[in-house]
Amino acid sequence: MTDRVRKPEWLKISIGANERYTETKRIVDSHCLHTICSSGRCPNMGECWGKGTATFMIGGDICTRCCKFCNTQTGKPLPLDADEPTHVAESIALMKLSHAVITSVDRDDLPDLGAAHWARTIREIKRLNPETTVEVLIPDFQGKKDLIAQVIEACPEIISHNMETVKRITPLVRSAARYDTSLEVIRQIADSGTTAKSGIMVGLGETPEEVEELMDDLHRVGCRILTIGQYLQPSHKHYPVAEYVTPAQFAFYKEIGLAKGFDQVESAPLVRSSYHAEKQIRFYKKETK
Repeated sequence: MTDRVRKPEWLKISIGANERYTETKRIVDSHCLHTICSSGRCPNMGECWGKGTATFMIGGDICTRCCKFCNTQTGKPLPLDADEPTHVAESIALMKLSHAVITSVDRDDLPDLGAAHWARTIREIKRLNPETTVEVLIPDFQGKKDLIAQVIEACPEIISHNMETVKRITPLVRSAARYDTSLEVIRQIADSGTTAKSGIMVGLGETPEEVEELMDDLHRVGCRILTIGQYLQPSHKHYPVAEYVTPAQFAFYKEIGLAKGFDQVESAPLVRSSYHAEKQIRFYKKETK
């Protein structure tokens, strides 16, 4: 049996809490909302909630997929909550967010895989919060272009879809998603004129050369914003950590990514998909016709 890799000092965090954190938690709880912050055991929850930001997770909190890196509960989801789009939009108004981030579980059980619910949520946010910019982190919708188009046509400022890991490791940790399918999702987003974003984890056993190959693939299909963070094993049942990548290596990845042409690269051990998303909105560009 392989010894577990010891977690280094640079990954130790202080959750902390302040008045804004408490108020954010109250709004999330009172509106029966799900957040990836808590479901995904995000290490930045204290920092983000303390600033009044949270990444809302729509479509319930039970995913139809069973990826080996993810802490979200897997099983048979409940029916969609028809009031959820309004609840999310109202909560964003209460939090006075200038930039909102939305993600979801995979809903492979639904005929449209949840696309209409996604579109309605985005439109409801914009109806109640006309000055708020919206970033969405979407599933692959099984690569179905008509479903992805529904999200694009709802006009979020940034659409993100995570590659999660390099090509070789993808089939080892992603239960249904395919590397090439994810690239095509990002290509469709970029080709629409919407700012395309993606995120990956490192520490799963990939090589620096494979990370650079992934960067090249993403840049080629039009991805403009990239996040890179350390994979943290949620439990002993999940895929093991192969290594804890050093801060110096993360800094190198950021340097390489910017040199390859990405507009923005967030690369550090505790970076997650929506980390500092409010800063990335300045890179969005929606083509006008």
